[in-house]
Amino acid sequence: MGAVAAALRERGFIVTGSDENVYPPMSTFLESKGIALYEGYRAENIPADAEIIVIGNAMKRGNPEVEAVLNRKLYYASLPEILKQFFLRGRHNLVVTGTHGKTTTTALLAWIMTSAKLNPGYVIGGIPKNLGQGAALHDSKYFVIEGDEYDSAFFDKRSKFVHYLPELVIVNNIEFDHADIFNNLDEIKLSFRRLLNIVPQNGMVLLNGDDPNCLDVVRQLQPLLAQIVEIGFSPNCAQQIRDVSLSAAGSRFTLGDDKFELPLHGEFNVRNAAMAISAARFYGVSLPKIRKALASFKGIARRQEVRGEARGVKVIDDFGHHPTAIRETMRALRQRYAGSRIWAIFEPRSNTTRRAIFQQELPDALKLADGVFISQVARLDQIPEKERLNPEAVVAAIAESGRPAFYEPDAAHIIARLVPLLKAGDVVAVFSNGGFDGIHEKLLGKLRG
Repeated sequence: MGAVAAALRERGFIVTGSDENVYPPMSTFLESKGIALYEGYRAENIPADAEIIVIGNAMKRGNPEVEAVLNRKLYYASLPEILKQFFLRGRHNLVVTGTHGKTTTTALLAWIMTSAKLNPGYVIGGIPKNLGQGAALHDSKYFVIEGDEYDSAFFDKRSKFVHYLPELVIVNNIEFDHADIFNNLDEIKLSFRRLLNIVPQNGMVLLNGDDPNCLDVVRQLQPLLAQIVEIGFSPNCAQQIRDVSLSAAGSRFTLGDDKFELPLHGEFNVRNAAMAISAARFYGVSLPKIRKALASFKGIARRQEVRGEARGVKVIDDFGHHPTAIRETMRALRQRYAGSRIWAIFEPRSNTTRRAIFQQELPDALKLADGVFISQVARLDQIPEKERLNPEAVVAAIAESGRPAFYEPDAAHIIARLVPLLKAGDVVAVFSNGGFDGIHEKLLGKLRG
């Protein structure tokens, strides 16, 4: 939503918006674009002369601005509808999907095509450091877009990505997530089948050939008229990833017969890069241009991002909120900071991790750290008590493995307990898909103080 708002502003639209919690880096980015932000929802936030109201998928009936829109009979649409109607029709749309890795893969692909002078439009659910913004909606025949399986709006329960008129689809992986929208994994698979069912005959599907759920989706969707290419580490993949070498400097690997280098860490980022490379080659980008773009990729805000260092302690910000994402990021940090003690701080904030669905999986992911802190479940009042994640039980399970693990209610209490335990050379990785009360800067400030 923020990325599209900024791109619309650059095209001359007057854009305002409201959110429950406004925090950096997106808030400062939007303000730098001249977009007025309102914290909290009030009917008077909607200008009298507003022509189009874009309603985010987190909005529900009863929200004062939603009710004002309906009462005033204003024209409203979901964000995916706005993209389809005004930006995606008639273009070569490259849609990047999957439970994990969407943002990184989309950013890599957009950067490769930008470096190759193809001038793509793009919408990315984060801020790539090479591109400086999460969206560019200029006129171009190519459009790279992060395709989310989450629903479009309270009035349109279809997944966002079915609106995106895909010509090429990347499916990175499929796992259960978004427990507030989907009841089970089968419902998520159904959404992916609906997406793949609209890829045209002259299009392509790039599929994770190592993921049984991805293979099952395709197997149940025959005939699929678009070309399918399986990418992965398995020998049966048409494009096999081989000879992976991971170091503190990044990753090296072979895809098919071609070698590549990437300044990102972790095997999961190798797969992300393999998907982006394969998509770019489908549109004729040469190997030298792809290699040059990969080597110059600077990453994305809030993905293993070093926020600062004080007293020899590095503080890392990461968006990870699913056990798989946390586990893979921890493995990458082990590779990147070999020999360092790594502390993990986790805020249960997403609609899935606030629930007890991953009660067993979270300890297994977090125990890859040398020490763990977990905060109180965010917005407790929205989740029935019997359905909530039990952070104390997660901490107890981690402690049984011999690692120090603590439950603290908020950022201030975590910092107070953590700082005396830290020593030079330590790495603190903060996992949250929200602002977490500015814990990164507050921790750095305490260390400097």
